[in-house]
Amino acid sequence: MNMATVIINIFALGCLIFAFIKDRTKARMALMIALKSFIRVLPNVVAIVIFIGLLLGFVPRSVISNIVGEQAGFKGILVVAVLEAILYIPSLISFPLASSLLKSGASVTAVAIFITTLTMIGVVTLPLEIRELGKKMAILRNGMSFVIAIVIGLIMGWIL
Repeated sequence: MNMATVIINIFALGCLIFAFIKDRTKARMALMIALKSFIRVLPNVVAIVIFIGLLLGFVPRSVISNIVGEQAGFKGILVVAVLEAILYIPSLISFPLASSLLKSGASVTAVAIFITTLTMIGVVTLPLEIRELGKKMAILRNGMSFVIAIVIGLIMGWIL
């Protein structure tokens, strides 16, 4: 375990202790809500981890590098951006997956776009956005987010 993990866990434990000291009933309710949320999300997380493990296990590093590596160029960037805009992966899973992609030969630009499109674009949630924001605003927001995600990825690739 690295130092950042230790610090974050100590901080979380301290906050939990503080919550129990402040109001034991609310702290228990919060823990029950968190446990129910964890149980509800767990099947999706396990399925995604298995899928990614199989993908990284069966797809050779050279193929990943050809599709989303430095030599893939702008085509690779678009592949990652479009796939991640369509897929629905919890952001909690995206960071370990991004690390695995980097280790498997993906470019920093592709991984930055992967994470950025994941958090900024929601094709799966588009119907909800259209209902809440209106069709024009939802499409405009997602379209601008797509372009901005690519710009962020290109900047990250240039910097790193």
